[in-house]
Amino acid sequence: MSGWRSMLGAVVVSSLAAGCGGAPPTPAAASKLTADQPVTAALPAQKPAAPRVMPKVPEPGPPLAPLQYEAKGRRDPFTPVPVAKEKSGLDVSTTRLVGVIRGRQLMALVEASDGLGYILRPGDVLGNGRVVGITPGSVTFAVAGRAGQRDTSLTLRLVRE
Repeated sequence: MSGWRSMLGAVVVSSLAAGCGGAPPTPAAASKLTADQPVTAALPAQKPAAPRVMPKVPEPGPPLAPLQYEAKGRRDPFTPVPVAKEKSGLDVSTTRLVGVIRGRQLMALVEASDGLGYILRPGDVLGNGRVVGITPGSVTFAVAGRAGQRDTSLTLRLVRE
């Protein structure tokens, strides 16, 4: 069996070697032409082009009625959209200092106008202000000004009753 394989391999290799090498074939037709003769080749017969098919133009129909916009509870698309009003957030000037909590760090107990209480540390933000400092009797806020205004500070003092 191994003899057949080796014989088959030898036949394949020899056929490949016989097909390789040698001089390239010389073109017989090209050698007969000279430089003075024009090269003309017979073109195969072309089929006549198919006639162009143009789409049919639709015939005009009856005239359409003019369109009318009916609002029926919808907003007018030609009026500008109303701009959302500025949210009425918590304003520091409407709060009051209820107490100061002493511990490792002073914390302020502030009550808003709606009755909610907030415990604040220095650096906390409440509404439009940021806590800058807390003393045993007051809390100081840096209030961000609106466009074109300066930042201001607001101090709430503890009222003892």
